[in-house]
Amino acid sequence: MVGMKPTDRAPSATIKFFGAGTAACIADLITFPLDTAKVRLQIQGEAKAATADVQMMRYRGVFGTITTMVRTEGPRSLYNGLVAGLQRQMSFASVRIGLYDSMKQFYTLGSDNASIVSRLMAGCTTGAMAVAFAQPTDVVKVRFQAQVRLADGERRYNGTMDAYRTIARDEGVRGLWKGCMPNIMRNAIVNCAELVTYDIIKELILKYDLMTDNLPCHFTAAFGAGFCTTIVASPVDVVKTRFMNSTAGQYSSAVNCAVTMLTKEGPTAFYKGFVPSFLRLGSWNIVMFVSYEQIKRAMTRAQQSWECSF
Repeated sequence: MVGMKPTDRAPSATIKFFGAGTAACIADLITFPLDTAKVRLQIQGEAKAATADVQMMRYRGVFGTITTMVRTEGPRSLYNGLVAGLQRQMSFASVRIGLYDSMKQFYTLGSDNASIVSRLMAGCTTGAMAVAFAQPTDVVKVRFQAQVRLADGERRYNGTMDAYRTIARDEGVRGLWKGCMPNIMRNAIVNCAELVTYDIIKELILKYDLMTDNLPCHFTAAFGAGFCTTIVASPVDVVKTRFMNSTAGQYSSAVNCAVTMLTKEGPTAFYKGFVPSFLRLGSWNIVMFVSYEQIKRAMTRAQQSWECSF
């Protein structure tokens, strides 16, 4: 990321890798209920419910969804899939965010002056790489967030490991990579919008001396990145969520899922859950980037102190 002073020691690739995963986990812990509400709103209306309990479930708005879930399923339902979510962030964010600067230097042949094209290519590359590592954790996370506890207490999965085993047994190993292609598309878009926007906003703030390289600067850049990301990524995100949560044979492909949504629910279906998506992405970006910047600095200082002690 931009913003290092000439006298500062740049954090190593290892620090960025583990720092990004750690910061993403912190952001997930804080914003996970918003993400769960987003998933519930995105899948609402995709199919006629099979039971009366589910038929009665209607979510209205972000906080209405959270209130309904707490009332009908208990507060713990807001954190359904948290374990898989943290597993996802450690493997996913570490690659897509932690390796972004390294990939940017690769495309610029080591130059510090990266063009928009180089930044976009770096974002697309690390986003696609991350999906290859983390797709199973994403599938399990979405399944947990989407499942509704019925009146008899029955649940789709009994635990994180049970979800991995059940999906692999019932749908094959390919089931764990369900929705991989729309997820690659989504994360290429998200990574470009998120990282490139943050990079550019932060660079402009520092270039014109609007702020120094501190928390308010990171907050402003992260907020802008979250807003831009939500606008461009919501349609792909809804399709990804619907497809990964679908039962076997419900949709023949991600494209079929998108066409079905368009014909049955109209174009507005692609922006279902937009408000929670923005609240979640905006707050997630703020927490993640602010944490990431601080973790990088703390780990770099710790590394320097450790080296000086020998």
